Order: sequence, then structure tokens, then C-alpha cells
Amino acid sequence: MGQLLPLLAAMRPKQWTKNFVVLLPLAFTINLSWDPSDADEVLEVVGSTAAAFGLFCLLSSAVYLFNDLVDAERDRLHPKKAARGVASGRLSRWVAGLIAILFLGAALPLGFLLEVNYGWAQVAYAGISAVYIIVLRQVVILDVFGISAGFIVRAAAGALVISAEPSPWLYICTGLGALFIGFAKRRQELLTLEDEGVGHRASLGFYSIPMLDQLITMLMAATLIAYILYTFTADNLPPNDAMMFTIPFVVFGIARYFYLIHAKQAGGSPEDILIRDIPILLTVAGWVAATVGILLAYRV
Repeated sequence: MGQLLPLLAAMRPKQWTKNFVVLLPLAFTINLSWDPSDADEVLEVVGSTAAAFGLFCLLSSAVYLFNDLVDAERDRLHPKKAARGVASGRLSRWVAGLIAILFLGAALPLGFLLEVNYGWAQVAYAGISAVYIIVLRQVVILDVFGISAGFIVRAAAGALVISAEPSPWLYICTGLGALFIGFAKRRQELLTLEDEGVGHRASLGFYSIPMLDQLITMLMAATLIAYILYTFTADNLPPNDAMMFTIPFVVFGIARYFYLIHAKQAGGSPEDILIRDIPILLTVAGWVAATVGILLAYRV
């Protein structure tokens, strides 16, 4: 029992919210790859997507455990990460490693059983995560690109598990949004750690607050422009451009996140923002409801 609570914390269930990206293709392929009026088909695609989400949670927890094992010494230099199970000594390295192997050994075969192409997406995510942990996170700019790649693979996995072919705009918007959030996270790390940042993460020595502010602003604009273009150009959207009514939700959500980065210094924990910030929660709920409603109302 003494190892159970630190193990559960090390699995980072709050960060499973990142895997909601796996669910996006289910919404954005309504009437394109599956028929919402066919109950059997709905049960099949929803069941497959739910299973894919669960397996990605298992896989990402394995990655977090491996990351904690590799990062234990560096985490002890961080005011918050020092409390992590492995870094603090509350979670045995042996237990963390064993559970990570078990999770990885379960998630990958089950992914291939669920859908072969989805299984390969899981392998790609595990490979990208390994390269990120070992190499990329120490390389300026590429460290955040590694994070973004993980989100793009999640979106691809959600499409592959239901044999869908969503608009390329899904991947573009997902990738740009992840870069925006990733650089905001680096900004908060730099503010929190100050001169000790290099000891925690080598790439932080190459960043500065002004540089990150410019990158964040650029990517905020790029994400918004990409989403606006998507609402007018994607193949499976209503010809009356009704999808443009979802743009205000995206504008407000991005602006709210930008405000939280600068006014509340909250950029270091995007999962906490998604869970705890009521305006963000309401915005996401409104965007999902509007998007699904518009796509359900439209028949190709």
C-alpha cells in the first residue's frame, strides 16, 4: 500500500486529458467515415475509439514512468517535480520500471488486436517518446517539436482505429496548438527555475523569456489562422460555411490561455488549466457541442 499512492501519482492520470486528442477524429468524421443514424456503426466506432483512448492512457503512463526513472536526478532540482515518487524516493525504481514494462507490454499488443494500423501508431508514439526522453528534450526548439509530434500521432491514432481519413487540417491545427502550449510550458519552466533551469533541462539554457514570448505569439496567430482556414476549406464541412460559428470558441479559448500564461503564470500545467479553469472548460464544452451539432445537421 505504501507504493500504491506514489505509483498512481506517477502514472499522471491528470495528463490523460492529452489523450482526448484521440477522440477528435470521431467527431470530425461524422457523415464522412461513419453514419450517425446507424446504431450498430455508432456502437462500433464509439467502442473502438473508447478502447483506443484507454490504451493510449496505459501507454502514456508507461512513458511517464520511464521518464521519471531517467529524470530522477534532474527532477530533484525542480521545486514541484522533486515531489514525484521516484525523485523523492517514495516510489521504488524497481516498482516503477516493472509497472512501465507491464503497461507497455499490454498496450502495444492490444493495440494491434484492436486495429493493425492503430497499433503501428502506438509504436510510433512510443518511439517518438523514447527519442524525446533520450535526445530531443535537450535540443532547443526540437524539444517542443517532439511534444507536438506526440499529439499529431494521437490524432492519427484516433483516425486509424476507425479507418477514417480526416482532413489534413486536423493534424495541422493539432500540431500548431501543441507547439503553442509547449513553448508556453518552457516559458513557465524558465520563470520557475531561473538560473537552475539548465541543470534540470539543457535546452532551457538556449531560451529566453522575450524569445519564448515571440514564439508563443506567432504560434497563437498561426493556430487561429489554420483553424479559420479549416472551417472554410475542409471537404466534409457544410457548404453554407456553418462551421465558422465555432471560430469564436477557438478565439476565446486561445486568448484565455494566453491570459493565463502571462497574468497567472499557469503555462506550466496545461492539464490543470483544462480541468480547473471554468472559462476554459465552458469554452471547450461549447466548442464540442457546436462542432458536433453542425456536423450532425449536415449530410454529405
